[in-house]
Amino acid sequence: MPDSTSQKTPQSGGEASRYHQLPKALQILFVVLTGASIAVAVYYRFNLGFLGTLFDRAYYYLLMSLIGSCVFLVIPSAKRHKGIKWYDLVAFGLMLALCFFFFLHDKEINEMIFAWVEVPSPRNFLFGLIMVLLLLEAARRTGGLPYLLVCLAFGSYPLFAGFLPGLLYGRQYSLPNLVGIYIFGSEGVMGLPASVFGTTLFGFLIFAGILISTGAGEFFIKLAFGLMGRYRGGPAKVAVLSSGFFGSLSGSVVANIVGTGSFTIPAMKRLGYPPHYAGAIEACASTGGILMPPVMGSVAFIMAQILNINYADVVIAAFIPAVLYYFGLLLQVDAYAANNGLKGLSRSEIPSIRQTLKEGWVFLFAIVFLTWGLLYMRWETITPYYASVLLILLSFVSRKTAMTPRRLLAALVSVGVLLAQLAGILFPIGLVIGGIQLPGTIGSITGAFVALGGSSVFLLLILGIIVCYVFGAVGMSVVPYVILAVTVAPGAIKAGGLNPLAVHLLIIYYSMLAGITPPIALGAFVGAAIAGAPPMKTAWTACRLGIVIYFVPAFFVFNPALVLAGSSWLESLLWTVLCMVGITLVAIGVEGYIYGIGRANVWQRGLLLIAGLLIAFPEWLTGLVGAVVGAIVIAAAYLMRRKSLSMS
Repeated sequence: MPDSTSQKTPQSGGEASRYHQLPKALQILFVVLTGASIAVAVYYRFNLGFLGTLFDRAYYYLLMSLIGSCVFLVIPSAKRHKGIKWYDLVAFGLMLALCFFFFLHDKEINEMIFAWVEVPSPRNFLFGLIMVLLLLEAARRTGGLPYLLVCLAFGSYPLFAGFLPGLLYGRQYSLPNLVGIYIFGSEGVMGLPASVFGTTLFGFLIFAGILISTGAGEFFIKLAFGLMGRYRGGPAKVAVLSSGFFGSLSGSVVANIVGTGSFTIPAMKRLGYPPHYAGAIEACASTGGILMPPVMGSVAFIMAQILNINYADVVIAAFIPAVLYYFGLLLQVDAYAANNGLKGLSRSEIPSIRQTLKEGWVFLFAIVFLTWGLLYMRWETITPYYASVLLILLSFVSRKTAMTPRRLLAALVSVGVLLAQLAGILFPIGLVIGGIQLPGTIGSITGAFVALGGSSVFLLLILGIIVCYVFGAVGMSVVPYVILAVTVAPGAIKAGGLNPLAVHLLIIYYSMLAGITPPIALGAFVGAAIAGAPPMKTAWTACRLGIVIYFVPAFFVFNPALVLAGSSWLESLLWTVLCMVGITLVAIGVEGYIYGIGRANVWQRGLLLIAGLLIAFPEWLTGLVGAVVGAIVIAAAYLMRRKSLSMS
């Protein structure tokens, strides 16, 4: 599940086509390395031990060797480079060999810390420095130049911390010591990034790859068409549902837009939606897919590690906000269709729900099993391994989904590309994390944020949101989350007594906003390209359609009942219903259509928008004011409508 830190995706044609352009020998090697990495992960996660105990760091080095090296095979150094280049092979061979060398010397690294971490020997320093350079190149390939510059800036900060003034002054490190820590110590690459990749994410990526390869993407699109295609504005509602389904599996906004938008955007345009609106709907729906349980973007797994909580708790907390987001999006799509007289698809264009479920029930069963294993059985990170085996076995109930050798090969390629891409994103994060923590300036920087925000927790959160947008504008969400999780989040939690899970979820939500917010709205621009629409017009439309995602995080951070924390299920249900009422009025205000009455004028729309926000805000007095205002406006609109009809 590649994160939006990357601007390339397997489904978008970049890395997938790159694999198919590799020489046959390298294709075979890539598949073998992918299969070997899966075998190693199973051996480690299930503590098989028949070949001896595989310790954590040795396991991480082995994964970096087997699959981390493949980033240089499947991700080109530049978009224009299609075939493999000699420097790709050099980088691939170096990472493969060096990480395997570190794997073989793991015991020595553990016992001789001085010669590896504190003051590395010339050989160890050289090998470590080469690894740092390879990681920086992997960061550039997966996240582009901005990601490389961020990793380089934060990674080199400890070298100069002793010369910097004020808050930036901190403990200084020599280059050999810093390289040793980054590559061989627990504060760098072998810490949080390796743990998230090898222990938490690996199984989910296997599951996602198998699902996609067995046709789950097509199934969910057909199911969405069957459920929503017949209703007014059907294709737009299909885009919302299918993107929610598919986005939770792929974990990539761009992959989601390309994967589902190629079906839904033409259908929306054919029905009468303007191109810019069709592209905007798909961009908003795909953005929400990254926030949709049970399989979310990689940043959610990092959050579980930082907060030291079970991933199942993150899934539970993220459920209601995701539902509220898609609820608001569906209402706006429906209101637009009603306002413009857009109908649904003809019966001949709608797949049979019964036939669709008959052909693809195994996908739903596997996802239900995954959810059950996560939330009820609490199997945590081994759940997707069980779900993957179950899916492979169930695939044989139908010839259409059976895991044939050809489909198994496709699954290995899909999984390998997902793993390689995420390795290229996550492992360089170790340079950022180490650069933040090693100089010892986190406490003073956190204090500065708190001082800047004064006694206002709201202002402190605004500062964090600005940081999220700036990083998100260049296609990164993992980096701002990591930075804010150790700087702004602790200050906001302490100053306002806020729920930690809600604060961290807020950071994740606002890190995704830049994908649909001008001036740099990557998701909206991709949707515009598919729809053949003006990019900036599409971006502003997406900004309006995704309005719920702008204010819902602020609501749940001040009312943890919306993330199912610190309250009863009854209280959470009550606040969820109130939020839905508020979101309904917001959608009416934005789109200008009052259900059961008709078009709303300008002043009605403005007042209903304000009333909706007041109702959804987690405070009884504002909710009461909003309800009164909303009721008066709707009553007035109803009376005006009746008067108009009687006069005509």
